[in-house]
Amino acid sequence: MMKRVCFYLFSALLIVFISSCSSTRNMKKGVSIGNLSETEYMEELINRSPAWDAVTAKMSLAVDLNGKGPTKVSGTLRMKRDEVIQLSIAPFLGIEVARAEISPDGVLVMDRMNKRYVQVPFDELKNLAKADLDFHTLQALFLNEIFLPGKKTLTVRDISSFAVRPENENAVVEVKNGKRFAYRFRTGTSDGLLKESHIGLSGTRYGVNWRYDKFRPLEQKQFPGTMTVSFEGAAKPVTAVFELSRLSTNKDWEAHTEVPGKYEKIELQDLLKQLIK
Repeated sequence: MMKRVCFYLFSALLIVFISSCSSTRNMKKGVSIGNLSETEYMEELINRSPAWDAVTAKMSLAVDLNGKGPTKVSGTLRMKRDEVIQLSIAPFLGIEVARAEISPDGVLVMDRMNKRYVQVPFDELKNLAKADLDFHTLQALFLNEIFLPGKKTLTVRDISSFAVRPENENAVVEVKNGKRFAYRFRTGTSDGLLKESHIGLSGTRYGVNWRYDKFRPLEQKQFPGTMTVSFEGAAKPVTAVFELSRLSTNKDWEAHTEVPGKYEKIELQDLLKQLIK
């Protein structure tokens, strides 16, 4: 049972990505955010973003696919900027039983217990999702960063692409002219931390909400200790909660996984059929 649960957890996270489609100093006229203008506020957010090259953490992952309660597993989360996001499940004595690896090329899900895997290029994901899904969007979500669709790196030259409005003790940053998708980020005006990212399909109830809590020190900056991902619009609620500990910026680990020749490849459509059963 545990073998199946681990594989399906990773597989389900892949499918919901398809179907759903930083710390600063205290903030200083347009729209006024605290004592800063809209442009000044955005400059602060962008210039003071930590922009770590790598982040690793021990991970406790809880996934609820139907609202009946979460299934929990433990493992590690590793990220190298512009290279890879790795999620490893190792529930027994540190022995890895499953791995999900997201790279600019696509997504790899490995079931080490049953020696099988799914490998999907981003072009195929884009066709299935009917959306401009890419690695850098997912990277920004995992790294607690504001992003601009289609841009690899955000700079102050991109400020005109955003609109900012105050909301109680927060400031909401929205991407202008989002076309088919609406992008919204909620930041704290007192600390500049990104507390929530939301991607919604315009004119529908479908979207993904990525909430950040329990920030912890990481090299004199702050990184979220908890990430709660909610997929909106489905008949049943779908959530994934990442609890992170032992945060570090260690880069001494292999960025890419080689699939053993004896592993059986499962097609994405076959995986979809298994999950829908």
